[in-house]
Amino acid sequence: MVYSLARVLVTGVTGQIGHYAATLLSQRGATVYGLIRQTTKDRSSAKLPYLPISGDLLDEYSLMSILEEVRPTHLFNFGAQSFIPASWTQPILTAQYTALGLVRLLEAIRRVVPSCRLLQAGSSELFARATTSPQDESFPISPRNPYGIAKAFAFHTVLAHREHYGLHATNAIFFTNESPRRSPEFLFRKVTKSVAEIVAKRRDKLVLGNLDTVRDWGFAPEYAEIAVDLLDLAHADDYVVATGEGRRIRDLVETAFSLVGLDWHSHVETDAAFARPSEPSPLIGNASKLRAALGRDVQVRFEHLVRYMLASDLTLEGLDVPFEIPAGRYAEFARP
Repeated sequence: MVYSLARVLVTGVTGQIGHYAATLLSQRGATVYGLIRQTTKDRSSAKLPYLPISGDLLDEYSLMSILEEVRPTHLFNFGAQSFIPASWTQPILTAQYTALGLVRLLEAIRRVVPSCRLLQAGSSELFARATTSPQDESFPISPRNPYGIAKAFAFHTVLAHREHYGLHATNAIFFTNESPRRSPEFLFRKVTKSVAEIVAKRRDKLVLGNLDTVRDWGFAPEYAEIAVDLLDLAHADDYVVATGEGRRIRDLVETAFSLVGLDWHSHVETDAAFARPSEPSPLIGNASKLRAALGRDVQVRFEHLVRYMLASDLTLEGLDVPFEIPAGRYAEFARP
């Protein structure tokens, strides 16, 4: 792909993967537009890696106008209401953004720019009722919360538009991924940020739910790179994006506290109120299809991820980092 010829529209550009994808595409020479609501501001203080364009996934008319103006060759849809507890209190809004927002985009694409390539960000919550692990693209879709249900709707909508209209539309089923841009309301960042605050003596306790919950945690900057490469493939398809490594929340807690020389038992408490009533089965991805398509594997694994995230939060607290930050192409992201 000659990225200097690409015109790219990215939704969810103020979040994690959307921001990193926009940055990478800009570095590769693409003209990148970021869909933002008027009330939304990017959390980064650096120069934006995209041209902001005002619109909303709730408004099909604004989407049609944007596509007519931008004429994108590629469109990455990372826009969603992605906080699972909020999906229970705001199920209709979650469905509007996460499910119907994608429908509006697809309908706009086929009417305005039918040759545009779309990548839809899926979620491991599609497999929340799975009885075995790891999960691959052939596993039955079985969500357990409004967010997962909306993502399931979006997944099947992409598949239907690909088959019925011949659109180049790819589902990237992202398993849980983290970065310094992650909000502290999400568990992994909640842990690393709390550890840093405990070291800074701004707090003493961290309260969590079920410590035996298992997740497959990856690094958002790397997943953004994979997303960009997937949309460069000749044919659209569905791909699990995951490390294939399942780790417990207990492993995260033990590792993070040990890196700063603290005993986690002295600082961590559990409260059933913080556990999900409908906790999904162990979500671990099988990315063998991705490896075959791209000729690469996910590089950032759990131990490195904890170090990247904790180093960033310690730096935010103005503290020294008392452990080695793993070298490599993704080390630059181990900062706020």
